[in-house]
Amino acid sequence: MEPLHCGTSPIVGFRFSLHPMTKDFIKVIKGALKETDTSNVWMHTDDVSTVIRGKQNHVFNVAKALALHAAKTGEHVALSGTFSIGCPGDSSGDVYLEKDDVLLNTDSTKQYVSSQFALYPMNNPDYMAVIYREVERAKQRGVFNDSMHYASGIHGDIHEVFNFYEEAFTHARSDEHRHLVMTVSMSINSPSHGGA
Repeated sequence: MEPLHCGTSPIVGFRFSLHPMTKDFIKVIKGALKETDTSNVWMHTDDVSTVIRGKQNHVFNVAKALALHAAKTGEHVALSGTFSIGCPGDSSGDVYLEKDDVLLNTDSTKQYVSSQFALYPMNNPDYMAVIYREVERAKQRGVFNDSMHYASGIHGDIHEVFNFYEEAFTHARSDEHRHLVMTVSMSINSPSHGGA
């Protein structure tokens, strides 16, 4: 197979690490994986992180489900990861682009999360306008928390937060600038959240 040029594949990838703040962290991680239906994404785990690839809706659906199932243990959980689309040569898992659009993970349990995200519209000289537009979108959606160096704070129910992230990921790229990277860091069940 010839190498792909930037932006020619619609496959979305998410490389992440899940960190339960408990000595039983392996049980939390394996439990979340067991409870999450990952059959619509390509997935590989190494000794540092896990990557999932596939259609955008399924990648975001699986990412949210993994975070939610880990959170349902009641343990303080941190998740840190990078979403990407349009990366040159990103073809592993292309077969998963043939999946239909039916989401397999539909748990609607409410769960507060505090998170931060950063957008990197690659090769787009007008990148700051794109970022400001998506921050304004977060304010309109009611999930914006705070401005900070190198990121923007996003918080609220996990479903609303992930809906915003997927929406921002969609709108921050264009036909001309298809390569987009978005980093997300998330804290769930933290003692510092108080009664949130």
